[in-house]
Amino acid sequence: MTTGQEWLVDASGCAPERLKDAPALAALFEELVVVLDLKVVGQPQWHVFPEPGGITGLALLAESHLTVHTFPEHGFAALNVYCCRTRARPDFDALVARHLGATSCRVRELSRGVEA
Repeated sequence: MTTGQEWLVDASGCAPERLKDAPALAALFEELVVVLDLKVVGQPQWHVFPEPGGITGLALLAESHLTVHTFPEHGFAALNVYCCRTRARPDFDALVARHLGATSCRVRELSRGVEA
């Protein structure tokens, strides 16, 4: 029985300044929420690390969660989207290129659920 789907997105070649920019990451979250028709519970949380660190962000969703962890020193962002209902896969390549300046994107999709 499937109880959801999860996308693990590794975005590389990102613009380091965008990986330290909470409003840029919030815009990425906002677009994903609209594209996937998600319901955010409360306010997204952001933790900005001291230089040269990045940002960790979390949006609690009625459908589960949306997270990002950025590593500006490596031009890398790890994005995770977990939905309890099946949805069409968004164009993650275009999203991370537009919002983070990523030149490369690897997406792994997992079906989550109970095994009989």
